[in-house]
Amino acid sequence: MSIKLIVLLVLAALMAAFFIFGGPDYLTITALQANKTILLDTVEQHYAMSIMIAMLIYIGVVALSLPGASVLSLAVGFVFGRWLGWSLLLVSATIGAVLVFWLVRYLFYDWAKAKLDNIEVTQKIIGEFEQHSLNYLLFLRLVPLFPFWLVNLTMAFTSIKTAQYALGTFLGIMPGSFVFANLGQSLADIESLDQLFSPQLLMAFVLLGVLMLLPVIISRRKRSMDRK
Repeated sequence: MSIKLIVLLVLAALMAAFFIFGGPDYLTITALQANKTILLDTVEQHYAMSIMIAMLIYIGVVALSLPGASVLSLAVGFVFGRWLGWSLLLVSATIGAVLVFWLVRYLFYDWAKAKLDNIEVTQKIIGEFEQHSLNYLLFLRLVPLFPFWLVNLTMAFTSIKTAQYALGTFLGIMPGSFVFANLGQSLADIESLDQLFSPQLLMAFVLLGVLMLLPVIISRRKRSMDRK
């Protein structure tokens, strides 16, 4: 049995277990609010183990591109506090994203490429990415208009190196992760995920993302002028 098949079977089993055992039902704001006392008590009694379990769960959700990462981010901010929660989200999300990157690039390249070929925006991203790859990655991570899982998959088809991809992911998700960790402190007042990002906050992220593209814009402008 090949390594690729073994990995595929393990991933399929984990994804199946998530849905069979009602994972989506637990990763909702309603479920989180209903179990907040249990979560706080568990963390208080088993603090170090709770950190490890929370990170493993978060890494798994990101690596398998499972639904519920946003609610899980709120939960981490709620039980571990603003600053530790933020740190855990940054590290866990980055590790999960790198795992997806490796799996797609080295094991499931053909399958993932067939899926992405049907998504027009990914072709544009890949075509533009070879130069200024870190700037583009920071833009994609900062602007919450691009699904996290889609960016994870798309990057595997570019020439970006793993270290650069990890750094760009870590830096790019900093603002968004802090928003989730901070809002987790106000869990009782949250009724819907739509409340998390106000138009003003979204605009701030977009402007920050555009700022990351300034070197690209300047470089293009310079090449255009040199051709003239």
